[in-house]
Amino acid sequence: MLIEKQISVGDVVTLKLVSGEEIIARYDGETANAIRLDKPLALVAGGKSLGMIPYIFLGDATSILLNKSAVAVGPMQSKKDAATQYLEGTTGIALT
Repeated sequence: MLIEKQISVGDVVTLKLVSGEEIIARYDGETANAIRLDKPLALVAGGKSLGMIPYIFLGDATSILLNKSAVAVGPMQSKKDAATQYLEGTTGIALT
């Protein structure tokens, strides 16, 4: 039996939306109907690798409430290398 670590506020998580988009963000809690995400980035394919772009380009807020009905899978812990790249990109601090 596989035991998964529960996510906590501040963890870097990944979500797959019903639209097919994949989002990586810091988990900031949830309500009965929504998940609060801080600094969400969307994953995009570029050439032979993946890139991260802002999930919302023109929004002024750094955190969003994502309706749970829009989520197909997640939130779940992000892979370590993806979480490191996300943190380096959103904080400007190199985590070697």
